[in-house]
Amino acid sequence: MPEDDTDPAVTRRTALAAASAGLVAGCSTYGGGSGTASSAAAPPPAAGTELGASGDIPVGGGKVFADKQVVVTQPAAGTFAAFSAICTHQGCAVDAVAGGTINCPCHGSKFKIADGSVANGPASQALEKKNVTVANGKITLA
Repeated sequence: MPEDDTDPAVTRRTALAAASAGLVAGCSTYGGGSGTASSAAAPPPAAGTELGASGDIPVGGGKVFADKQVVVTQPAAGTFAAFSAICTHQGCAVDAVAGGTINCPCHGSKFKIADGSVANGPASQALEKKNVTVANGKITLA
């Protein structure tokens, strides 16, 4: 029988590295969107950070403040809600508010604009709630 001088540990490491590379390469966004998973989470914006004008948030809709990782919605006239813009499924950034939901482009998760709860998976947890104040036409993190 021929002598095999291959180190089995190296073979396993090589196989695992190749498999991991294949899994990463196989990831794509749902519907060709541009959502991204964050490998290093940005620090959350501090209380007192101004997000924008309340008039920019449509009734029955919302707006994603991507640079602040916050989404603000207005489910009913004069009622504002805010949530983390990071999807609870795999950490992608949500990118749109449409049809009464906050939408993640990576795998199609959708969250209700009123409370951030899951409207459509694969996410199984609601978006993290954020506290905001609305005064003088400005939305500010509380």
